[in-house]
Amino acid sequence: MNMYKNIASIAALFGDPTRTTILASLVDGRPLTAGELAYIAEVSPQTASAHLTKLVKGGLIVMEPQGRHRYYRLASSKVAEVMEEMASLTTPAPTRSLRESDQAKALRFARTCYEHLAGELGVAITNALLKKEYIQESDEKYRLTALGEKWLIEFGVKIDGLNRLACSIPRHIDWTERHYHIGGPIAVGITRRLIELGFISRGPARRSILITEAGRIQIQREFDLEL
Repeated sequence: MNMYKNIASIAALFGDPTRTTILASLVDGRPLTAGELAYIAEVSPQTASAHLTKLVKGGLIVMEPQGRHRYYRLASSKVAEVMEEMASLTTPAPTRSLRESDQAKALRFARTCYEHLAGELGVAITNALLKKEYIQESDEKYRLTALGEKWLIEFGVKIDGLNRLACSIPRHIDWTERHYHIGGPIAVGITRRLIELGFISRGPARRSILITEAGRIQIQREFDLEL
């Protein structure tokens, strides 16, 4: 079928270990330079440049020039979603050191996925929103309820065009928890608000999120969670 003829070419882009590392490094939504991506992927700048060219041509990432630098980011949140979906089908890679083990634990507990929360914390907050009836399951997505819209406003979450977004909220399969967490602008808005309030902060491992001491108490209270 014609609609499937390009799957092999896209799959090949995802299938290379270096390109997978580059894509995974951009899943949190923050743009990086070619030099930073080469360092993360542990390849030479020339090798990284060749892979980045293929990813740009394949439509998986975009390049944005800023002054003397060129920054790369994922073309859309859909690419991040595909990365998470594929990761959920794999078995965890064995850790080779205490540092890798600590990083894996940190990412499993809480991390960013295209600027919104994922991991144990992301799933727990999603389940709390369902329990409080701020969101409801709707087909393969979630729907923001009137009660949920009221809570967003009271909690101080700022989202442009909230009424247009209220019809549906994407749900992403969490690759470490094998459960769903919310995605999209509302999830990003909640995450930004938690950072703004000082309840969570970025951790030392890339994409990892830490709960602050004050945040632990406040998040437990706000979402009725046992952390």
